[in-house]
Amino acid sequence: MYRMLILCGSLRAASSSAALTRRLIERLPGTIEPQRFDIARLPHYNADLKDDPAVVELIAAIGAADGVLFVTPEYNYSVPGVLKNAIDWASRPAYQSVFKVKPCFVISVSGGALGGVRAQAHLKYILNGMLATVFPWQEIVVTHGNAKVTDGVFTDEAVLEFALAGITAFAQWKPQG
Repeated sequence: MYRMLILCGSLRAASSSAALTRRLIERLPGTIEPQRFDIARLPHYNADLKDDPAVVELIAAIGAADGVLFVTPEYNYSVPGVLKNAIDWASRPAYQSVFKVKPCFVISVSGGALGGVRAQAHLKYILNGMLATVFPWQEIVVTHGNAKVTDGVFTDEAVLEFALAGITAFAQWKPQG
């Protein structure tokens, strides 16, 4: 069983990123065990804070996962601050954090025509800076995400099939090194 931690970069329940995340979890193959962590529980990053229970739990969840899937919206041409905050907590100690060589996969969602491609690029840059291992796959960028949600349910079958194919390949991937 592949243990996949799924981190959604949006706190808003009605967001297209959250809707996509929920729908993907519903449709994951039986060989993937999804785990979630609510990044809203984390305090603002402050190196003076020690042993915060939510931070300890996040780091343990990342450590226990075989891989981490990020589903992120794009805010102001980048990743949401709340997602960056979670990453900052888990990025210590520098170059030796729980993210070192951790397989990671990124999906971005946007209400606009670019599908969060800038946020995806920034997130991959951040992950590379922590020595995470970013899955080399076709980028999954979901354009006009809000139009693909009906009554809180993500409905674009083509996007779901493409994303699930990528997630399945990610779970089967054996990184070199």
